[in-house]
Amino acid sequence: MRTDIDPRHLIGRKAFDRNGDKIGTIDEVYLDDATGEPEWAAIRTGLFSRDAFVPLEPSELIDGTLRVPFDRSLIKDAPDFGVGRHLSPEQELQLYHHYGLDVTSSPPPPDRDFGHLAGTDETAGPAQ
Repeated sequence: MRTDIDPRHLIGRKAFDRNGDKIGTIDEVYLDDATGEPEWAAIRTGLFSRDAFVPLEPSELIDGTLRVPFDRSLIKDAPDFGVGRHLSPEQELQLYHHYGLDVTSSPPPPDRDFGHLAGTDETAGPAQ
């Protein structure tokens, strides 16, 4: 995904899987605390469902929607860490493994932590 997109502009956008099936709506965007780059999106998968984390790097913003290159079933089965707080390095690693993404090319440093951008909140970091 292009990193020059303001992550606040992702909140509320629809997300679709690799087959064009609707996954849900982006609730939050998680930023890498070290770089400030958008790293993960939490997508509300339904009215009474939980949020599923999806990686933003292999995803694309096309015609105002997020296109995630994974099947809907894989996304819905992603580990559930809850939203509104930082992702730990261990949680991030679990998500990378879940999606089959290569973590050896850019391993997270041991003190790496992920902030989030909730709703229209303009700051990164943990929810208060």
